[in-house]
Parts: sequence; C-alpha cells; structure tokens
Amino acid sequence: MKLRCIIAAALAAVAVMTVSAQRYVGGDISLLPEYEQAGAQYKDADGKPIAEVLPYLRSVGMNAMRVRVFVNPEDYSGADADKNACQSLEYVLPLCKRIKECGLSLMVDFHYSDTWADPAKQWTPKAWAGQDDEELCETIYEYTRRSLAALKEAGATPDFVQPGNEISYGMLWGIAGTPEAELKKTLMGSDANWARLGNLLRNAIKACREECPEAGVVIHTERVAQVDVMNNFYDRMESLGIDYDIIGLSYYPYFHGNLRVLDAALNDVEMRYPDKQIMIVETGYPYKWEVPGSTEKVDYPYTDAGQNEFASRLVDLLLRHERVDGLFWWWLEYNAYGTSLSGWYNAPLFDSTTGKACSALRTICRFGSDTGGVEKAPADEGGEEVWYDVNGRRVVRPTDPGIYVSRNRKIVVR
Repeated sequence: MKLRCIIAAALAAVAVMTVSAQRYVGGDISLLPEYEQAGAQYKDADGKPIAEVLPYLRSVGMNAMRVRVFVNPEDYSGADADKNACQSLEYVLPLCKRIKECGLSLMVDFHYSDTWADPAKQWTPKAWAGQDDEELCETIYEYTRRSLAALKEAGATPDFVQPGNEISYGMLWGIAGTPEAELKKTLMGSDANWARLGNLLRNAIKACREECPEAGVVIHTERVAQVDVMNNFYDRMESLGIDYDIIGLSYYPYFHGNLRVLDAALNDVEMRYPDKQIMIVETGYPYKWEVPGSTEKVDYPYTDAGQNEFASRLVDLLLRHERVDGLFWWWLEYNAYGTSLSGWYNAPLFDSTTGKACSALRTICRFGSDTGGVEKAPADEGGEEVWYDVNGRRVVRPTDPGIYVSRNRKIVVR
C-alpha cells in the first residue's frame, strides 16, 4: 500500500496540475460591516456562534470575496434610493483590507454610479454631471486610478477589477430621468454608443493596468438567457479592441431560467472567446420564499435543501467547463438574526431566522479546489499525520480510491 500511495502521489502531481488551475469561490459581502455593527449573530451549520465571519468563510473553503464601490452614494436622492447602496471608497477600504489580511483574493466591482448600476440603471454620478464624453473618459480614468491607489496604500490590492457592473447596455448614461440618459439607455444598437462605451472602458482599464498590473480585468454582463445579445456584446468588445481577461456573468435561475440556460451560454462563450477565462460573478437561490420580482419557474423548492440542491448542481455544471474559474454568491452575508433589520431577502447563505449557515455554503466550496475546500488539513497534537477526504471527513488511512489531503500534501489513490 505504501508503494501504491507513493506512485499515486507522483501521478497526482501531474494530474492535479493538468486538471486544476486555480479556481475561486466566495461571494459578494459588501454589506458585512452593516450587519456586524447591527449585532447580527452568525452561526455555523450546527448552531455554534461564529466569532469572525471572514476567517470562518476561509476555514470552510472560500478563497475570494467581491466588494462593490459607488462613487458618492450619499448624493443619490432618487425615489429608488436604497440604504444598502452605501459602499463608498471610504466604506470599503477597511473591509477590503480585512479580506486580504484573511488570505482571501479580492474582486473590486466599480459601479461608476452613486447607486445600483444594472441593465436598467446606469446613472452618471452627480459629481460627474454635465461632463461631455471626453471629460468623462478622463474622469473615469482618474477616479479608477485614485481608487486603486488608495486600496493599494491600505494593503488591499485587488486581484480582480470589474470596471462596470452589468453593462450589457452601456454605462454612464447621464443623470437619472434626463432625456440624455434615456437616449443612451435605449440606443445600444447605435455604433456611436458602442464607440462611446469602448472609450470609457479603455480609460478605466488603462488605470487598472497601470495601478494593478497583476489584477485580472473582468467585463460583466447578465444576458445568459439571451445568448445572441450576450455574444453581440463580447463581439463588440473584440472589435473595439478592449483589453480584458475575464468574461464575468450574472446568473440567477429565478430571472434567467434553469441550468440548461447557463450551460448553453457557457458553451457559446467558451467556443467564441477561447482566450478568455469565465467567472460567474453573481448567483443565488432562496432558502425560503421566492425572491421578489422572480420571473422564471424554478426547479428546486424554496428550502435549505432546495437551495443546497441548486448549489450542488451548479457546481457540478461549472466543473464541466474548464475555463470557468470563478463562482461568487451574491449578498451571501445577509443575516438579520439578532438585529432589528428586515429579513426580506432569502437568497443569502445564512438563515436570517436562526443565524445558521445554510447547507449551500459548504456545497459551493467544492468548486474552489480539488479537495472540496480542504486546503490545509490540521495535524493532531503530537505530530501524527491526519488525512481528510474531499468532503473534509477524517480517514484513518487513504486506501479507498479518491483524493486526500494531509497538511500540505495531496495524493490520489486509484
């Protein structure tokens, strides 16, 4: 058996390098400071209190977090103003530093707005009002550069930068409600508007390359249910010569349809853009009632078990796509338990009625590594070698076929 393990380890060294490039799994946790300040009580799946959320997420197998940034969220006064859209640069600096200090990779998501930027809303920040396109290009460059420089100075250099959030229909349309904004919103069929978007992106990405040359640049859309629209967008990026590394996609089954929809979209982007990596930068599924505004019939019940089944099937699907290397659960930290906050949102990875981690939290960590989230197994006192299987279960000896880890070693028994 010893010889078998030695041989298997040698084979594994090749097999693991071949099969597994680095994969990133985590979530958008942009509102974590608010829940912590409100006294939210986070617990593990067994109901044991969690002292600190980020180290806990790291311990179960997450290795990356995403944080959104608005320009001046206090400037937005529209009827749809949302107190959850509060992440100014000053707000996120301490959070991003904590993420990096915890050993997690960091993705920074620039909304380039004072409020939520999405396909239906790409409003220009109030402070940038009245600027023509040339001035906006200079402003977006300077704002991105200064923001990244501040993150670096704070010890929070991003590993990934997302210049724009769900920009299928452009960005920086103008001030909400103005005729100018509505024109840019509706005319992405116009070559001039595509050229405008290209100029904005080029200047934002120039700042990314200058300040964070090692960071991957993510271009983010959400049209997986409209493959022709999605392909047209990334074809335009290619024809405009946009310099980026990663195709970032949003996928919500209750908005976009079942996993077959996502599978078809991934097949298309893999075939058409072979030089790009792909990340699911936003996803989620409820553990109780449906998310308000849901438009698609879903395949799983609104229960902890249903959410976990979705997560498991999603991971299985993504692992079949070799160039998908990122999975981020949106608003995973939402938890009103122990606070006076509303518990209306039911697609995070903590249960707001109990504070307990949902089953899906550990399940999505399977995507992060070949070891199912076990990156470094602890040793027993006395130095005895302890082995763990891909589900994190301790085994006496790694004799059955499978992948096992112990401290910094990994073997494959065939």
